[in-house]
Amino acid sequence: MLHEKIQKHIEIVRSSNKALSSMSQKSCDAIYALLKSHYATVGVSTVNDIADLGQLVAKRPDLVFMGIKYVHGPLPNTKVWISEYLEQHGIGHTGSPKGAIELEQNKPLAKQRVHDAGLTTSPFMVVKRGDTFDVAASAMQFPLFAKPADLGAGQGVDDNSIVHNQADLNSKIASLATDLGADALIEEFLSGREYSVAVLKEEASDSLMVMPLELVAGPNIHGQRILSYALKSAPLETPVFPVTDKRVRAALIELATNAFRALGARDYGRIDIRMSADGVPHFLEANLIPCLIRGSGNFPKACAMNQGMGYEAMILHIVRLGLARSINADLIEDDPAPTYGPLAVTAAA
Repeated sequence: MLHEKIQKHIEIVRSSNKALSSMSQKSCDAIYALLKSHYATVGVSTVNDIADLGQLVAKRPDLVFMGIKYVHGPLPNTKVWISEYLEQHGIGHTGSPKGAIELEQNKPLAKQRVHDAGLTTSPFMVVKRGDTFDVAASAMQFPLFAKPADLGAGQGVDDNSIVHNQADLNSKIASLATDLGADALIEEFLSGREYSVAVLKEEASDSLMVMPLELVAGPNIHGQRILSYALKSAPLETPVFPVTDKRVRAALIELATNAFRALGARDYGRIDIRMSADGVPHFLEANLIPCLIRGSGNFPKACAMNQGMGYEAMILHIVRLGLARSINADLIEDDPAPTYGPLAVTAAA
């Protein structure tokens, strides 16, 4: 017997611009098919610019399922944050508000926020394009890890990201600027194990389900285990394992919970953590619109391995969280994240 569909309009939003979209076509198709069987009206809006945003708002959906963070603004080097735009027009959405998404997008700012909250994250420095960084004149020590300051999905992370001397660091900073047009985030390298921790709010309370997985990358040509762009883009997935050590699990859950809250995140997201050589967990970065591809995304895997929560239950849970907050425009929360001053760690002159 067919169940009666819920009389709500859910609009899934992604971009055809790969640089903007946080949701793949495969993920979009799976979420659409699933929601279509439960809700009366389900649509997909492709948003590439402000005009597309206007068309989305004109549809007046009950909830937007977020698969994009921002579009470029009318002025050079400006952004229109989708969550903020929707809230200004009285439309609810899944996931975090603008303040948290903006922090997540800027990895140094996210690390600074976590550090300011008294949480562990590796010492770091931001090097602007065209600048250099003299390690000997700083408090940092080799080996260091260099990656783009504001790009995700492992972009710019490769076999040369771990550097052991000034010459190699200079070369990596230059390649990030030339090849990707990116500022460099330089961190002291953490040689321990790496984890992906899914965070999902419970429906009946403000409690969080915090669900860690260990990621085990194969060794590269230098024998190092890092999640490079090549590995993340490869057809074969990086193996993941449940965290069974009670002490490690508790430490991961504590750090992920506190980092999620420190960033002002909401509903769901992923916190990436890596251990130091002596087994202390350190915050790496956050992803507040994580990959939700059925069977391959680490967020769905974490839900399944830790909670026995299947894909359908997970997607419907995320939607219900958004709808519960967005029953009417008056209940849509303002951005809870406070305004911070300039980044305390600046590029070398």
